[in-house]
Amino acid sequence: MLKLGEVRHPERAPWGKPLDGVRVLAVEQMQALPYATQLMAHLGAEVVKVEPPQRGDAGRASQPSLVDDDGRRVGATFLRNNLSKHSIAIDLKHTDGRALFARLVPHFDVVAENMRPGAMRNLGLGYEAIAELSPRTIYVSISGFGSDGASPYASWPAYAPVAEAMGGLYEPSRKPDQPPPVVVAGALGDIGSALFTVIGTLAALRERERSGLGQQVDVAMVDSMIALSDMPPLLWSMGAPERWAAAGSLGVCAGFRARDGYFVVAVFREHQFERLANALGHPEWPKDPRFATREGWAQHTDSEIRPALESWARDKSKLEASRELCAAGIVAGPSNTAADLQADPHVAARDMLIEVPRPDAEQPMLVVGNPIKLSRMAEGPVRRFPGLGQHTADVLRSDLGLSDAEIADLRARGAIQ
Repeated sequence: MLKLGEVRHPERAPWGKPLDGVRVLAVEQMQALPYATQLMAHLGAEVVKVEPPQRGDAGRASQPSLVDDDGRRVGATFLRNNLSKHSIAIDLKHTDGRALFARLVPHFDVVAENMRPGAMRNLGLGYEAIAELSPRTIYVSISGFGSDGASPYASWPAYAPVAEAMGGLYEPSRKPDQPPPVVVAGALGDIGSALFTVIGTLAALRERERSGLGQQVDVAMVDSMIALSDMPPLLWSMGAPERWAAAGSLGVCAGFRARDGYFVVAVFREHQFERLANALGHPEWPKDPRFATREGWAQHTDSEIRPALESWARDKSKLEASRELCAAGIVAGPSNTAADLQADPHVAARDMLIEVPRPDAEQPMLVVGNPIKLSRMAEGPVRRFPGLGQHTADVLRSDLGLSDAEIADLRARGAIQ
């Protein structure tokens, strides 16, 4: 498990990380953009986070929370999305604060924001203004419905569950006459949007090498969810019932009970079903008319396949059951809890959890690591989340050459913290 400041595989990075030298100035809050910029930081970018003085990123007020070294409460949304960043506290509603931000822009490759649509434009810091000020700067925007004004929902607020619902993720799994299964664990609407944002930013950086010019990267959370949930509209347009897109309509795809929990089996092809039948001691199933089609497998999963599979797995752990099925060529895996993940050898080998010491407890927090593994990139080092405005003076000194007296004056006038 990777620890703060630790470097794994230093021999892989003789030339540093792929985004070394890229600087990102992020007016960000909550999760969608903060996750994207944290991923860029894992890849070597320097990320300077702009927060409002006094209250900071709205994610700091989330729950559960802890007490930081400075006595402030810091919430889980902030804690898991802001490793390896610098924090500067600038009041963009203050005339001097906006002027400082504008002076900082030419020092950065990327300006990124996920504020309410139109908010940055109203401050005089929208894409057009930034492009005029610094034509090479790439301007990144994440919003619920896009920042180009084309959507009839452009002014609507959006959290991840709404984007997931409007993008079509929920209806295929909704049972008749019941509400959709709203799932907030992991905030797919935020993280999915973040991934597309990183891809778009990398593409814009690559294009700038050719043209010398920046451009706007405009990512809508709903668009991202439509892209991730690509099956429902395609299958519906092909004449299949909408709920046919649910995984269980495509074969055997369900969770099954083992001795210590559940494991998931996914069988979508005929040769896989034959392997499953043989493993369970039912070689006659592939010739049974009830199992003649993949739809038949799905229809008889609970009545026939589940009793046989759960009887077979009764004395096995979910990991043992999965291992035996995989050895037989059947796709399976345990349904893991958080404790399972902490103890899992794959997670440890891939550095997918980072231990972050808590200032108010002995037990460290576990924040997800970088899922992108490059053969010439070292893992880490990762820095802890920043305190509110922790780096304000340092950035203003190094980038703008401000003196201590000038910084003190700006602080006294409420433009910075």
